[in-house]
Order: sequence, then structure tokens, then C-alpha cells
Amino acid sequence: MLTTSALGLIAVTTVLCTAVVTALALAFLRWRRTTSVAFQVTVIVAAAVLSIVASVVAVVVEMFVSTHDLTVLCWVVGISAALSLVTAWVTTHQTVTRSVGSLVESARRIGDGDVIQPEAPGWKEFNDLDAQLAETSARLAESRAEIDKLDAARRQFFAWISHDLRTPLAGMRAMTEALADGVAPDPDAYLRTIRAKVDTLTAMVDDLFELSTLQSGTLRIERELVVLLDLVSDAVTDIRPVADERGISLVHNGVAGHLLWADPRELTRAISNLLTNGVRHAPENSEILIFAHTGDREHLVLSILDHGSGVAVEDLGRMFDVGWRANTARTTETGTVGAGLGLAIARGIVEAHDGRISAEHVPDGFQLSVTLPTRTTGDR
Repeated sequence: MLTTSALGLIAVTTVLCTAVVTALALAFLRWRRTTSVAFQVTVIVAAAVLSIVASVVAVVVEMFVSTHDLTVLCWVVGISAALSLVTAWVTTHQTVTRSVGSLVESARRIGDGDVIQPEAPGWKEFNDLDAQLAETSARLAESRAEIDKLDAARRQFFAWISHDLRTPLAGMRAMTEALADGVAPDPDAYLRTIRAKVDTLTAMVDDLFELSTLQSGTLRIERELVVLLDLVSDAVTDIRPVADERGISLVHNGVAGHLLWADPRELTRAISNLLTNGVRHAPENSEILIFAHTGDREHLVLSILDHGSGVAVEDLGRMFDVGWRANTARTTETGTVGAGLGLAIARGIVEAHDGRISAEHVPDGFQLSVTLPTRTTGDR
């Protein structure tokens, strides 16, 4: 039966041997901290085995075991420790090297722009990291595709803008040269045409400036309590001459009696842009209906319904993008219409009011809807 003092001696000896071996292992790892993971794991395993061996041998020596028994014990423990270390080295080296190599290859492929699939290279942590790399590669691919799409849209947008600017400028130059040379058959008509083209260019520049403020987030919305009917009436007044040319009547229903906090100038412009789109695509001698209803206690929905065919279903999510056009054919006198700014500006203004804009096909035609909060954020 071991006494308390003997058990205490065994415990102290074991703690000291383990502490010394562990300290030496940590110092060695710190010295060789740039080595491979497999090597460092093997050192840790070796430290664990050696601490056990050292503790056993030290305790046996303290117990005054015979030389013969001590020799046998050392051989047994030594051979077992050596085989354990070799097994740990081989297993760890193969597993870690394969797993790390797979992760390095995955990282290289991600850098080359590939989308990888999870391969479960080995240990759970490596498998989790590999799965995360696969997910990251998919997200990067989506981001690259979106960037390519935006870049293509940007190039197309600038090409269209250049065309829409060049066309009226070329006409104005030709007419001013004719006036300067005295060969204009009707100078007054030429001057009126030049003035109209200047107005077109001015409107285009204004829209470009408006779009830049929307995209940069510098547009300042000055909210006040406004009557929806007043905004719709102002927008209808602006669009009516164009609508009359095509025999299109603008009718509103259920618009009266609604109030909301908004910037009257900006929101009127958004409504005008939506009406312009409707007038442009509605059949001649048809009717455009403007109506409103309360979506819930805090939102108002204003809709514009025309009897045109609208856009293709797959284009519903793109028609409010900058520069988007349903028909790629160019015209010479479209101004910003051809550049595709009207709906993009409308969306930007609506979103600046914390609202949202949508388009959908309905049984009676094509409908654009604007959902706006009836109260400011501070009132909610």
C-alpha cells in the first residue's frame, strides 16, 4: 500500500517531467515556427509521448527497481514510443500535406477566376475551410459577372449618350452654317429648330445631372406635406401636349384625398417620367389611367396603367436600369428618351423617398406602380 508521501512524490515527479518536456517542445516550436503544420503536430505528439516516457522512467528509478527490470521497462517504453512517433509522423504528414495541398490548389484556382466545388480534403477544420472557399469562389464569380454586366451597360450607356448628343449638335451646326452663309431658305424656322434642339440638349444635361446626384447620394429631398392630386395634376399638365399629339387621354381616379410627405418638385418629375413612358408606348387614341390607393396604414400606392403591350417579362427587372431600352434601334430626336434615363431617374427619386417602384402586366395592359410612405421616418 502506497503512503501519502509516496503518492505525492510520484505526482511531483510526473508534473516536473511533463513540464520540462513541454517547455522544451514549446521552445523548439518557437524556434522552428516557420516549419510545416505536419512537423509541428508531430512535435506536439512527440512531446506528449516523451513526457509519459520520462515520467514513467523517473518514477521507476525512484522506486529502486532492479537494473534488470529497469532495462526491460526502458526497452518496452522506448520501442513503443518510437513506433508511436513514426506512426504519428507518417499519418500526420500524409493527411496534412494532402489537405493543405488541396486548399492551396483551391486558392490558386479561385485566384484564376474558377468556381470550385468542395472536396472534403481531410480533417473537419480543413473540410470547413474548403467548403468556405467553394462558397467564396461562387460569390466572387457572381460579383465578377455583375461587374461585367455593369461595365457593359456603362459602355453602352456612354455610346448612346454620345449618339444622342452628337445628333442634335450636328443638326445645329449645319443650320448655323446655313444661316451664316445666307443660304437658309427660312431663317426664322431654322432659329426655332435650333432653339428646340437647345432645349433638348438642356433637358438631357439636366437629366444627366439629376442622375449623377441620385447615384452619388447627394440629392437632397426637401419633404413637406403635399397633396397627391396636385402632384399628379402638375405632371399631367407637363405631359398633356405630347399626349394630345397621339390622341391619348390622361384620366385619374381615386387620386384625390391623399396626403404624403414628399419633395413636390422631385416627385412630380418622377411621375412625369412615368407618364412619359406610358404615353410613348400606349396605343394611339387610347387612355392612360392614373389611380391611387392606400396599401396599408403607412404606404400609398400610385399606379399608371396604359393599354400597351409593355415589356417582355424577362425585362421587368431591368427596365429601370440606367441606359436600358427595350428596342436597341436608335432614333435621332429622342433626347434622353433614347438614352434610357427617364425610368432610372424615376426609380432613384422614389427610392430617395424610401419608396419602391415596380412594373407588371395586368389584364388591361401594362402597369407601373410607385409605393411611397405617407409619413416620414421620424413620424413612425
